[in-house]
Amino acid sequence: MSYTVLFKPSAEREFEALPPNIQARLAPHLRALEQNPRPPGAKKLKARPGYRFRVGEYRVIYAVDDRDRIVRILAIGHRRDIYR
Repeated sequence: MSYTVLFKPSAEREFEALPPNIQARLAPHLRALEQNPRPPGAKKLKARPGYRFRVGEYRVIYAVDDRDRIVRILAIGHRRDIYR
């Protein structure tokens, strides 16, 4: 069964603010979370609940709800800014 990927409103704004070429690089990875919410390379966060994966210099932070089969995108941004 697949998961539903939902964006936190602030994460959606962060995604839309990215340059189109970066959006195009991130989009397939975000869609892939529907089939596998913990892909190879995803790391469990230590400082807060959730996971992160990277695409080049950009990071996507997200949480997985296995009971409801939902992946919530919490933040998207450049690696220098994302953890602040």
